[in-house]
Amino acid sequence: MSPSGRPQPLSLMFLLGMGMASERINCPSRCTCQYLEVNCTGQQLHEFPAAIPLDTRQLILAVNNISYLPAVELSFLADLVYLDCRKNLLGDDLDFTFVGVAKLVYLDLSFNNLTQVTFSTFSNLLSLVVLKISDNPNLVAIEKDAFTNNTWLRHLDVRRTGLTFLDTSTVRGLPNLRFLGLSHNPWHCNCSFLDFITWMTESNVHFPDADNITCYTPEGLHAQKMPVVETQLHFICLTQLYKQDYIFLCLIGFCIFFAGTMAAWLAGICVVIYEFHTSKGKRKRRRRKTQSL
Repeated sequence: MSPSGRPQPLSLMFLLGMGMASERINCPSRCTCQYLEVNCTGQQLHEFPAAIPLDTRQLILAVNNISYLPAVELSFLADLVYLDCRKNLLGDDLDFTFVGVAKLVYLDLSFNNLTQVTFSTFSNLLSLVVLKISDNPNLVAIEKDAFTNNTWLRHLDVRRTGLTFLDTSTVRGLPNLRFLGLSHNPWHCNCSFLDFITWMTESNVHFPDADNITCYTPEGLHAQKMPVVETQLHFICLTQLYKQDYIFLCLIGFCIFFAGTMAAWLAGICVVIYEFHTSKGKRKRRRRKTQSL
């Protein structure tokens, strides 16, 4: 009984206690849980943790040894909006991994072993706003339609990867993009990359660490800041002929020469045939005159 003479709400306290106990029981081993959040940072996990509460909104798996994200187990977390997987061993194929977490807004896959990004990697993440795939040194390819469905993407970080080329259409089709990290990549500043460099100078996107967005190749442009080389590339691409250009021009010249030679030869044959028939006709006419006389 309380001092006021009213009974204590024991049943309510009991239910609350049971709820807290249940929450503790449902928390994955070696992880800490609080309201809608599961944090497994730095627990040396080798596999995706089991028994994650289904209502989890924020899942932190940073600094572990996880090499695989199971699509089925992730799909059970339909309300997940925040997923931090930085500093793990994720790599190779992540296609269709995130098909069941369409509400995801924040995804951090930095410091992993990603090798490529295809259309199927993030195509189901229609609400994605922040994507960090920096510090993946083996990441060498991002397909030009990789982010076609990620129209809400605002923050994209691909710094310190193995990328040498990025198609302009990959980022030009992102209407909400405001932050794009590109520094410390081995960019190949050739004529094919000129369109992307031009887009950089004309867009309203913020490029952090802009002084370190430099060309790695060719040798003549090594270490030069990417936007600055636009003028040089315009000149090179308009005036310089490469080996394949010379081969193409030689082939065109040979074809023109061969066609001209064949035309002259055919014309000569036609003239000879014409003269032959003409002279033959004249001889016949002479014979007829002679016979008539």
